[in-house]
Amino acid sequence: MQLGFVSAILPDLTLEEVFQFAAAEGFACVEVMCWPPGKADRRYAGVCHIDATQFNAAEADRIRRLMDQYRVAISGLGYYPNPLHPDPAHRRMVVDHLLRVIDAARLLGVGVVNTFIGRDQTKSVDENWPLLLETWRPIVKAAEAAQIKIGIENCPMI
Repeated sequence: MQLGFVSAILPDLTLEEVFQFAAAEGFACVEVMCWPPGKADRRYAGVCHIDATQFNAAEADRIRRLMDQYRVAISGLGYYPNPLHPDPAHRRMVVDHLLRVIDAARLLGVGVVNTFIGRDQTKSVDENWPLLLETWRPIVKAAEAAQIKIGIENCPMI
């Protein structure tokens, strides 16, 4: 078993500093936050230790070198928005970014992206099913194509 933590708890550190902390404290891995760069709208949201909007093979190589240097693995990439947000434009932005995080995980060789399923809070759970299927089928298809597993944090989205 490996012990790790979510990088969101260290929002003011760089990714390298997160790895330094993890190594010094004996952690084997870190779930690295990949929010879009910008202002957070709630606690732990908005933390961006890996910028998936600009991610490429060179950045993946740089991060793998950091993991080797500090002997700390990335257990998963994390992005925890609401993919079923009632505003279609916001929902599209969230899904587009989640797809970028999935691609960043593929480039890094990290097999897991962690997120929320989401919920339109104005609707019942049963009323959310059609939107869930419409929204999540393409996400799951992209993750399967990239050989990435999706981890879901159980959150009531309240």
